[in-house]
Amino acid sequence: MSQDRLPQMIISIMLLADFDVSERCNIRPRSFDLIVKRGDILVIIKVASHIDNVSADIAWDLNLIAQHLGATPLIVGERARDADLERGVVYIRYGLFAISPETLYDYFVEEIPPLVYASPGGLYVKIRGDLLREVRTRSRMSLGDLASELGVSRRTISKYESGMGTTLDVAIRLEELFAAPLVEAIELVGYHSPGPQTPEESAIENILIDLERMGMEIHTMRQAPFQALALFDRHTILTAYGTSQKVVKRASLIGSISQITKTFAMCIATDYKKQKRIGKTLLIGEEHLHTLEDGSELIDMMNR
Repeated sequence: MSQDRLPQMIISIMLLADFDVSERCNIRPRSFDLIVKRGDILVIIKVASHIDNVSADIAWDLNLIAQHLGATPLIVGERARDADLERGVVYIRYGLFAISPETLYDYFVEEIPPLVYASPGGLYVKIRGDLLREVRTRSRMSLGDLASELGVSRRTISKYESGMGTTLDVAIRLEELFAAPLVEAIELVGYHSPGPQTPEESAIENILIDLERMGMEIHTMRQAPFQALALFDRHTILTAYGTSQKVVKRASLIGSISQITKTFAMCIATDYKKQKRIGKTLLIGEEHLHTLEDGSELIDMMNR
């Protein structure tokens, strides 16, 4: 298959959307391939058939150039890991948005913004929290009433109303229950990453997002032996995360502290797939964490 097919497709889409398109950058190394402009909208595009091939260095350059030019950085590709990028779904690569050509077409030509983003554990949407609170109150439902309806905790409903993302299934049930458009569209233009991350920073952010998805309230530490306090219902979990080599060194100490403070202890390893006990501490792999749907499942694992 021609290497020019994907770039030419993207150029055609942007021309169809009435953008002025620069010459394609063919000089190596390159952190971007095209710059396009329409009115006040300036977009810097990195074309990558497989978005995993976009390195942290490329993302750094792309983000920095975009910041100084007042532009939006965007990665357009076709695959991530072993699957095709889905239409209407936004993926994240080192803090930057990555989308398929079909999503690019929908957004700039058809003016249909994506609603779904990919995150550890699956596909999610962002809830319009203020509107959810408004329609819930108007329906005379308490946090507890809605939590029972959805089979989640009151804390999780409160998080939704604060803007936390949720699964497509929950979002559909909420919209059907209240007959209201509760899913917030994702605007690609104007988005700026706070800064590209190293692979380890990216993995750690994914872990924190995963814990919040499960309905946990996260407070990160800077100098403590554990890196975060995870709160779920009335439970407190002393949490460490990183490579197996790093977290195993902390496991015993965190377990000892948890025993004295009557809390739970957990270490999440980015390079481990299963789960086991190290004294009082649960060691769980990041991939296994992705499979859990609710914080109560994690509490049950630590109670065994």
